[in-house]
Amino acid sequence: MQGYRDSLSGWPMATKKKLSRTRNIGVVAHIDAGKTTVTERILFYTGILYKMGEVHDGEAAMDWMPQEQERGITISSAVTACTWENHDIQIIDTPGHVDFTMEVERCLRVLDGTLVVFCAVGGVEPQSETVWHQADKYGVPKIAFINKMDRVGADYFGTVKMMGERFNSIPLPIQIPLGEEDQFRGIIDLIRQKAVTWDDSTLGSSYSVSDIPSDVLSQVKEHREKLIESLAEMDDHIAENYLEGTVVSEKEMIRAIRQATISLKAVPVMCGSALRNKGIQPILDSIVNFLPSPDDIPPVRGFNPVTKKKEVRHSREDEPLAALAFKIRQDEGRKLTYLRVYSGLIKVGDAVYNASIGKREKIARLLKMHANKRERIERCGAGDIVAVLGLKDTTTGNTICDESHPILLEPIEFYKPVISQAIEAKTPADQEKLTVALAKLIEEDPTIEVKYNDETAQTVISGMGELHLEIVIDRLKRDFSAHVNVGKPRVVYRETIQKKVEIEGVFEKELGEKKHFGHVRLLLEPRGRGEGNEIVIQTADAAIPEEFHTSIHEGIEEATLSGVIKGYPIVDIRVTVTGGSFKEGESTTLGYKIAASSAVRNGCLQADPILLEPIMMVDVIVPGEFMGEVIGDINARGGEIQAITPKGTISEIRGKVPLREMFGYSTDLRSATQGRATFSMRFFEYGKS
Repeated sequence: MQGYRDSLSGWPMATKKKLSRTRNIGVVAHIDAGKTTVTERILFYTGILYKMGEVHDGEAAMDWMPQEQERGITISSAVTACTWENHDIQIIDTPGHVDFTMEVERCLRVLDGTLVVFCAVGGVEPQSETVWHQADKYGVPKIAFINKMDRVGADYFGTVKMMGERFNSIPLPIQIPLGEEDQFRGIIDLIRQKAVTWDDSTLGSSYSVSDIPSDVLSQVKEHREKLIESLAEMDDHIAENYLEGTVVSEKEMIRAIRQATISLKAVPVMCGSALRNKGIQPILDSIVNFLPSPDDIPPVRGFNPVTKKKEVRHSREDEPLAALAFKIRQDEGRKLTYLRVYSGLIKVGDAVYNASIGKREKIARLLKMHANKRERIERCGAGDIVAVLGLKDTTTGNTICDESHPILLEPIEFYKPVISQAIEAKTPADQEKLTVALAKLIEEDPTIEVKYNDETAQTVISGMGELHLEIVIDRLKRDFSAHVNVGKPRVVYRETIQKKVEIEGVFEKELGEKKHFGHVRLLLEPRGRGEGNEIVIQTADAAIPEEFHTSIHEGIEEATLSGVIKGYPIVDIRVTVTGGSFKEGESTTLGYKIAASSAVRNGCLQADPILLEPIMMVDVIVPGEFMGEVIGDINARGGEIQAITPKGTISEIRGKVPLREMFGYSTDLRSATQGRATFSMRFFEYGKS
């Protein structure tokens, strides 16, 4: 298939090195912006799919789970690969729903670049901001595609403006739309000053490149001038040409845009309509030309678990092996481990070393994935994203490396759940299945937490939101045949203290003919919201020998796991060990551990303990005529309006609302707005209950 750039001159030739011709990218967006549709079109035009599946029909190749097909949303990230212009592109399609943000986080941790899809009508929506900032956190370069240009209310330049206002990077429109809404028929390439239109009869496979229509020439000239001005501020060579009045060549512009993209200074912006098959081929060319190869990104950093010294691994096959397990999936009863290989080689049958758990494991099979379909391969190397069979003890965030050159890469941090639900097995046979199923689901998704309540004989599962728990329960029944009764969702609270307290803890008891003694003095202080717990040991060794410090630390940590009001974890406190005493022959690790633990509990009782509840940031997109009802409803739920942003005929209302007031909000919002409003909700902070 002839690429879009083949019809135009000025493109740099691809090098023959495999790594420089590799792109590892993610497709991220707010829910319903169209990222899975974009991915389907990419796979169709690169020849991977012979038929385009539609998300709304439940036929998208990347949405292979039954739960995804029924709901028309992406729940689990899916890996695939394709080829464009002699470049290998490995793609991860990620969820857009806020309950599955962790899926996006762990994928961005291992990707080199990302395509951010925006809706031309909704503009920069709440989850778009979240995924953008996640990409910034890991230093991932971005290109942007403003989708749905054929929809009523589409506003390309309005969306670009919002990007400039909300993000640190400078948006660089390298295209402008040729028509909008029902008049949208193609794009104008500002770099090459050409119009590109697509042939509907060939499902967008054919397109024509022509001169710019005369009625938009002045507009094109204005926007191209702005593009060159922006590049001149970031690139000295372009600035020199611009100031001298020299024509900036296409090749120079492409080089400067690539440099600005990789250095995170700018984001190239394109537009189109994925559902109408317009604008996809230029996305592929931008992936190849502007996003980095594994060669272009800094070497991955970690530390040697033996020497504790910092080490780096360059993206080369002749370096020692370093790979990160970023996702686990159960596939027909077998465990698939997804790896990003940063350096070195892996072959089928190799023994590899899991530096995170200090254990050797064997590679039984290597698989190249296309959503849920597999292709067996014999080897993989630096820059590859593969699935592996055989890593029985490896979990998400573990480092796989060469045992003779061990390295520990930075692990993946996981969010804490904010909502829980009680479940119980319907029969004893279901109980056995439930235990096994939950263990497998936790391995797949570390944001799920499970606790067993002895008093009620119920299992309590916790997750990131109502939909998250709904999917977990559905999978228990459908994938593992574990039938359960389900209780109502409930909020996961936290506890903290409000004032400073000094407290002593003494433990002195004879257990099993041995005396155990421990004595500590502690200072308990409240910390700011979200600052976490801190344990400081300031006592001199003469008071308490250093060998007992670890036990004291453990006793304090254990005490904070269960609070004094309702047994919820204690957060945002500082515990300082200021003193204590030691008895020769009687002081023991057990004694100090129990003394420290009881001191924390007693101290919390005296320090004005309070319950903290999850406060959610709620974003509602609502037509103007229903704005009053939505604002009134948020206020009635004890919410606090943060901002109201008009976007043409619709408005975005952003507010903070306690999670306990948000159960069933989806139904209430639909009723109040005739089904025309949408909302998203994410955890913001723990606040006073």
